[in-house]
Amino acid sequence: MSTHSPSFPVKTERHGDVLVAIIDNPPVNALGVDVRCGLVAAIDAAEADGAVAAVLIVGAGRNFIAGADIREFGKPPQLPSLPVVCARIENCGKPVVAAIHGAALGGGLEIALAAHYRLAVATAKLGLPEVQLGLLPGAGGTQRAPRLIGAKAALELMLSGRHADAKEALALGLIDRHGEGANALTEGLAYANELIAAKAPMRRTREATALADAAAARAALDAARADTTRKSRGLFSPMKIIDAVEGALTLPFEEGMALERQLFLQCLDSTQRAGLIHAFFAEREVLKAPETKAAKPRPLASAGIVGGGTMGAGIAVAMLDAGMPVTMIERDEPSLARGRQHVEKVYDGRIKKGRMTHEGKAAVMALFSGSTSYDALAQVDIVVEAVFEDMAVKKAVFAELDRVCKPGAVLATNTSYLDIDEIAASVLRPQDVVGLHFFSPANIMKLLEIVVPAKVSADVVATGFELAKKLKKVPVRAGVCDGFIGNRILAVYRQAADHMVEDGASPYQIDEAVRNFGYPMGPFQVADLAGGDIGWATRKRKAASRSPKARYVQVADRLCERGWFGQKTQRGYYLYPESARIGQPDPEVLSIIDTERLRAGVTPRSFTNEEIMRRYMAAMVNEGANVVHQRIALRPLDVDVTFLYGYGFPRHRGGPMQYADTVGLPQVLADIRAFAKEDPLFWQPSPLLVELAERGSNFASLNQSE
Repeated sequence: MSTHSPSFPVKTERHGDVLVAIIDNPPVNALGVDVRCGLVAAIDAAEADGAVAAVLIVGAGRNFIAGADIREFGKPPQLPSLPVVCARIENCGKPVVAAIHGAALGGGLEIALAAHYRLAVATAKLGLPEVQLGLLPGAGGTQRAPRLIGAKAALELMLSGRHADAKEALALGLIDRHGEGANALTEGLAYANELIAAKAPMRRTREATALADAAAARAALDAARADTTRKSRGLFSPMKIIDAVEGALTLPFEEGMALERQLFLQCLDSTQRAGLIHAFFAEREVLKAPETKAAKPRPLASAGIVGGGTMGAGIAVAMLDAGMPVTMIERDEPSLARGRQHVEKVYDGRIKKGRMTHEGKAAVMALFSGSTSYDALAQVDIVVEAVFEDMAVKKAVFAELDRVCKPGAVLATNTSYLDIDEIAASVLRPQDVVGLHFFSPANIMKLLEIVVPAKVSADVVATGFELAKKLKKVPVRAGVCDGFIGNRILAVYRQAADHMVEDGASPYQIDEAVRNFGYPMGPFQVADLAGGDIGWATRKRKAASRSPKARYVQVADRLCERGWFGQKTQRGYYLYPESARIGQPDPEVLSIIDTERLRAGVTPRSFTNEEIMRRYMAAMVNEGANVVHQRIALRPLDVDVTFLYGYGFPRHRGGPMQYADTVGLPQVLADIRAFAKEDPLFWQPSPLLVELAERGSNFASLNQSE
């Protein structure tokens, strides 16, 4: 016997004495209102039927329950709430077993914690990752998990947001049994029948005793609080999680649940939650580009890399990690040996950290080959050029690729700034040329800008997206312009930072303000890390086309003229004695800045950190609006994802365009107009920003998929 309807995605089946509740809510069995109603109805049915001796909850498809339906967030609550459902399961008068396969995350794990017994098969992933959405577990997770596995383990799971596999979950005490087979229904039924035969009692997690050692729990809470204060950089929900777990230690269960609900609602109302949810949806939405809908990707079985420097080696590692054979081309044998060395260095680092074996490295390096002849690329499916940022050099490489590569091979350039239309026009197959802008270190950084020149085929762009998926990167579609999305916007807000330095702020104060905002590093620290010589070369390249009326701050040029290129020369904006990773402020840099202020005739004034961030963000948002207006980015969310994954923008703020919506576009526009009184050429409001602000709209309104 079974009951099921499309709007009631929990079906019940009788298997002997066991009533099985099967959650079937594709694609991930999210806990929408219909699932919640279905679970309550299943428990009610089990209690009403004298022939039922136990209840088994399982998921259909690939998951148990992957979490709450986050589309319901911010909407009026629909009953029954998840805490009510969990209470109904826990209070059932017959044993309830949760049999887990695939994801049991967030609310999914809270359902399992409310069951009396838990079993997981090998595919299971258990976690309470709400912190990643600016929330805390709001259906008893902060109360039941510590009682079941102790404060230390529960806090670590909730504050990291990570997933535990079945083996670890058993060791933690999160589950009672690791099922031997792969089928959760079969394993769960066997377990339920065992429990019936043993007349097993209802074992309620709320009564578990892992918090009995109050001193150990208190020590875990204190350690978590100290660690979170150090690491969380102004994040709201981690401290609320700790407060809720403290409630599990100090309050009766019902009062602890009431505290959890109160703290959950505070998180739900925060702008951080809105920013993190926006980031969550935006990184899924960026995958929807016109070309991915219009065409299928080309085959991607093997790759070539031209250039064995830091970037080329990083791209090679990313491809090797994805299981792709890689052929590296360099101009001579010593350069090729260095390129191979750069690749091996990454794997040697993993071996040193215990993340790889020597055998593992040997297996990966067996996929790597190198040559000084372009002919070695004759059969590869895709080639990425990562040579020096010079148009003549790039064109020479592409002439060779045009000569040797098979028809249909994708020819990609990793340029950061150069005109890809010009590169494409230099070969006989412009339809095969695309920009794949990796970010350094390319084997670690998640962002991949897929730059779309005018003549490229849709299937080549789709192949770029497919490559990103293979390499576990986040792709963003960008149009051709100087710097594409990210570096174009960076150039503008970096200019705003330079203006503030000349006007009276120190680089060190600006870096501090930007870190306090939530970035891991400030712009001058980033410049030192990247190497000042790269920006210097770009400025020299652009010097001829720069408007003589435009303000040009020369501090960076003065440092470069002294050979102070940042960390690699042990000196830039900061001092790096003995190759230190973290720089120290340099009084001599401040003296150079003073001299430059005199030369420019600027009387320095002071800035508060808030004033610094208003200018910094106004410049970023305004240029972001220009990038969307000119269709370099498809939507504002493409700008947001670029900055979240390529530039360290604080995730809880959602990205620069989401942040602007939070502040309010009229406020951003008013700031720009106020700054324009000092420098009307630099502070020209974007037409898109003006239009949206004047009609009372926002960037979110433009985020629908193309």
